[in-house]
Amino acid sequence: MAKYQVQDIRNIAFCGHGGTGKTTLIDKMLMATGAVNRQASVDDGTSICDFDEEEKHHRYTVETSVVHFDHGGKHFHVIDTPGYADFIGQTIGALRGVDTAVITINAQAGIEVNTRRVFAEAQKAGVGRMILITKMDSDNINFSGLIDSIREVFGPQCVLLNVPLGQGGDFHGVAGTLTVPDDTGGALIDPAEVNESLLESIVMADEEVMNRYLEGNPPSDEELSRLIIQAIAEGSLIPIVCVSGKSGVGLPELLDAMSMCSLPPNAIGRTAKNSDGEEVEVKADPGGPLVAQVFKTRIDPFVQKLSFIRVYSGTLKKDTTVAVVGERKGVKLGQLMHVQADHMDPIDEIGPGGIAAVAKVEELRTGSSLGELTMPKIPFPTPMVGLAATPRSRGDETKLSGSLYKVTQEDSTFRVERDQQTKEMVITGMSELHLQIIQERLKRRDKVEVDTKEPKIPYRETIQAKAEGMYRHRKQSGGRGQFGEVHIRMFPLPKDVNIEEWAVKERFPSMKEVHYREEDNFLWIDSVVGGTIPGNFMPAVEKGFLDRLVRGVIAGYRVQDVCVEVHFGKHHPVDSSEQAFKTAASMAFRNIFQQAKPSLLEPIVKMEITVPSDKVGDINSDMSGRRGRVVGMEASGGGLTTITAEVPLAEVTTYARGLSSITGGQGSYSMEFSHYDPVPGNVQQEIIKAAKLEEEEE
Repeated sequence: MAKYQVQDIRNIAFCGHGGTGKTTLIDKMLMATGAVNRQASVDDGTSICDFDEEEKHHRYTVETSVVHFDHGGKHFHVIDTPGYADFIGQTIGALRGVDTAVITINAQAGIEVNTRRVFAEAQKAGVGRMILITKMDSDNINFSGLIDSIREVFGPQCVLLNVPLGQGGDFHGVAGTLTVPDDTGGALIDPAEVNESLLESIVMADEEVMNRYLEGNPPSDEELSRLIIQAIAEGSLIPIVCVSGKSGVGLPELLDAMSMCSLPPNAIGRTAKNSDGEEVEVKADPGGPLVAQVFKTRIDPFVQKLSFIRVYSGTLKKDTTVAVVGERKGVKLGQLMHVQADHMDPIDEIGPGGIAAVAKVEELRTGSSLGELTMPKIPFPTPMVGLAATPRSRGDETKLSGSLYKVTQEDSTFRVERDQQTKEMVITGMSELHLQIIQERLKRRDKVEVDTKEPKIPYRETIQAKAEGMYRHRKQSGGRGQFGEVHIRMFPLPKDVNIEEWAVKERFPSMKEVHYREEDNFLWIDSVVGGTIPGNFMPAVEKGFLDRLVRGVIAGYRVQDVCVEVHFGKHHPVDSSEQAFKTAASMAFRNIFQQAKPSLLEPIVKMEITVPSDKVGDINSDMSGRRGRVVGMEASGGGLTTITAEVPLAEVTTYARGLSSITGGQGSYSMEFSHYDPVPGNVQQEIIKAAKLEEEEE
């Protein structure tokens, strides 16, 4: 692949809402350019890009696939991305590997929920953008209304590069607007009317050329070719192209538009950080230092782990040892492979703009930087929809853990953790559909079936008042006994305070040592004087506190935001032991906690919900019923409104169903953890009652 010059490489991600025909179009491109020599169809399960069993079964893309072909003297890497927001992590990773995003819009359906999301993600990634209007052979298309909507939502820089000739069953071609053809019969919009606005968007990229244009001197073809790339890179031009993937009408013009408008690797300014944390410009120079990043990981049943690498600078060669940021020593790469969906061809090297895969390199993970410079992190969203998972067959616990670990490697929006508080293995993803697909993959690929249920909410316990007291642990049953006595004072501990200043303010006159546990905002202070508790037993006292911190007191949930001062105690020269003081400290903590107005805290999530504007009232009412609080609202264009709300996690674990019901499938949302808030009294009593009942059953 090093035979291709940097300026002749094009890396493009096709993004858009589900059902816009991205995969069908890419299959058609591969056939039209001769990259593959067989017919392919999503509908009959023979798609080149959708080759996973889950994709064949469901008839939609689940994970990105990389293909390549040549056209017009250019070498294209094209990445097909999923259309559902449930798999947005795949799209975000793909955008790190490309220089241009083609945003697909169904001509009949118009701008849909995920259209906005992928457009915004492409903008954040800093890549060039094109808009592709698909399915022009559909019925009931309001083309001029669609163009108005696109310009309203995405900006006036969106300009038609060609216009459709006819629509629906009469769609028979497209007419260019940069060079207007003589025959434009059936054009839905006059290309000549678009020509002027298109030229203006292009020449704005160069002040000198723009001044000449305003004086009546049009730019040359060479200047236009240069300025189109510059305008798209700067974001002042977003070309719109029309096509029908099913009939292939407009496909040759789409390929030509991609050759003309998609950005070469050296058109985007990128930076990385050196070992001193300083930002360094990354130039697409084959002879420069190696700068590359893993943007995708796939676990293949045959070759095992595949790491997909994009090179930004330098040259990556097979069978070489390269530096990987975060690894203490170099990592040996084996054979480089040029990827064509699920087919691999060995290659010797790749330069800037090159995309290749390497197999079985365990040190590499999605986001890993190769070379001495660190590329920016890939901003994957935090998954918030969880399920408690157990293997269906006894004895499959180890097998399930290994299988889930593989999924976490290939999907950066999937998490697995064993909740120490609830004792559950919790798998967390972007949505219920996301987790459903993962379960199907576990069954097919690893022969592991999983039973799931809603996970327990990770409540927390805290106190609202001061209290003090003691506990004496004494046990005598012949021989050496057990004795330990611990006196403590307990205080609510505010968040985000300077611990030393707070301790001084609260006046702990005999304070000797301060021990702070940040993850729980837990502080314990040693104020013991006179050796009433010998120093060698204080670590055991701390263990008793930490044990109770994890086990909880009133409902079995983890404790946070508490300060405990140990100020007195008693010991016995023979019967005192570490175990005795650990028990005494744990029981003292439990007893005094119950006297300090204990309460439960619940996790609050911040949600951004985008819905049709006529559904805003329904969403606000629904949020109120879920104990949520709407904190903001703004118009998103195209008849949509985005609502920002804070709501208890317990009320939205299955929110996708409710939102779909309210909006008829036209709503989308994202959520992330915000903070903990006290649980209302009536709800708290129900939680405590349920926890005690479960403990009795166990």
